[in-house]
Amino acid sequence: LKSDVKVLFTSSKEAEAIKLFSNTYLALRVAFFNELDSYAFSKNLNVEDIINGASLDERIGSYYNNPSFGYGGYCLPKDTKQLLANFKEIPQDLITSVISSNEKRKNFIADAIIEKKSKTIGFYKLAMKKGSDNSRSSSVLDIIDKIKEFTPKVIIYEPNLSDSIFNGLEIDNNIKRFKDRCDLIDANRFEDELLDVKNKVFSR
Repeated sequence: LKSDVKVLFTSSKEAEAIKLFSNTYLALRVAFFNELDSYAFSKNLNVEDIINGASLDERIGSYYNNPSFGYGGYCLPKDTKQLLANFKEIPQDLITSVISSNEKRKNFIADAIIEKKSKTIGFYKLAMKKGSDNSRSSSVLDIIDKIKEFTPKVIIYEPNLSDSIFNGLEIDNNIKRFKDRCDLIDANRFEDELLDVKNKVFSR
């Protein structure tokens, strides 16, 4: 759509490195703000104020700073692990830490959900991003796996799935009935149709 798109000519190896380092940096940024959120949640601090304040520094910026249940999808998990494998004997700490941080975040979120001891837990959509229909390698799926053995009943609301069962769990795509049935609704991304039950929604 732009008439002045920048073009950079490199070898294929440098082009691959650009992609892997770019996606790993984005994963690092996600992991950073998720750890910030874990801290604020544990200390009962207003996470929005902290993020907004830190983002006023132009070197940080107010973009890609929204906490989540953990990064997922297709590119970030795959590319961070590929980059780590490419390092082999080359010294590094950050890339290992990004991958580890994401796993710890998902465990932290799962523990927070389990601690609420709700009888019926609903997961509102499986996709990683708002407006997306792609749930491949979603962090929500990992969290469901972590909590389902500790929870009496887990229900999924996912309009992009037409089946009545997903990974052994019930799908209820009647949004009103789904909201009525759940004692706790977990949403990786909060949407307006949850406003009427905001008091029982857990989202970061």
